[in-house]
Amino acid sequence: MFLMILFIAGGYIFNMMSPGRGDKFIGIGVLILAFALMPLFLYHRYKGKDLSKYRLRLDSFKEVEKTKPKKRNSSV
Repeated sequence: MFLMILFIAGGYIFNMMSPGRGDKFIGIGVLILAFALMPLFLYHRYKGKDLSKYRLRLDSFKEVEKTKPKKRNSSV
């Protein structure tokens, strides 16, 4: 967390001194946020919850096909 803030703040300061120079640092800070902190957040949110309700299964698709009415071929 500290590293992400350091990169973003440092990039902002570098951009104020000479435009375009700190964009790399801001990008690295955002990547740290996206690839390190986001999975930790998702793990924390879904820890202990039953996620089997949200899983797709082939059985449920087969049941829908059996109960779905067939289309009529009306070529007049």
